[in-house]
Amino acid sequence: MNQACYLSGQFLLAMPGIGDPRFDRSVIAICAHDPAGAFGLCLQSEITELTVPQLMRQLDIDPGDTPEIAVLAGGPVEPQRGFVLHSSDWGGQDTRHVAGRWAFTGTRDVLAAIAEGKGPKHWISCLGYAGWGEGQLEEELLQNGWFTTPATTSLLWDTPAAVRWKAAFAGSGIDVGQLSAATGRA
Repeated sequence: MNQACYLSGQFLLAMPGIGDPRFDRSVIAICAHDPAGAFGLCLQSEITELTVPQLMRQLDIDPGDTPEIAVLAGGPVEPQRGFVLHSSDWGGQDTRHVAGRWAFTGTRDVLAAIAEGKGPKHWISCLGYAGWGEGQLEEELLQNGWFTTPATTSLLWDTPAAVRWKAAFAGSGIDVGQLSAATGRA
């Protein structure tokens, strides 16, 4: 696979009938993709019983005026591990920038900065992540389990989690009502 095929900085959208209920209607921000595998954060499901200020208190961070925003289920891998997907205007201890589109940080310093009003302008907090081993994502793409689309900041920062999947397909000119989980032969 050549470098042009890597998907970092793009969205991965679950196709109907993907076969794994953990990824039903998933919108995944791909944060890393190279020959060793891929890493992304799911952006469609809120953990309704956990808000960002509650998470901050669990980490002994005074949330200050942090808005009562739900933490997202970032994926099925290591669901106790936290990440903040954020705009590139902030960097901390382990911040990684992704294709000039966004950044992500997995250390508590980003939450402390948000609580102090000194963090990134835009952010989404997630627990867990989606991960693929060497060649696994490429195989799933060949099986038509995923649809790739360029990432847009409006989908990240301005679109509610519950409607991201439908909005992401619409942004690519696709009506999800026309998608089918069944395959056929022409």
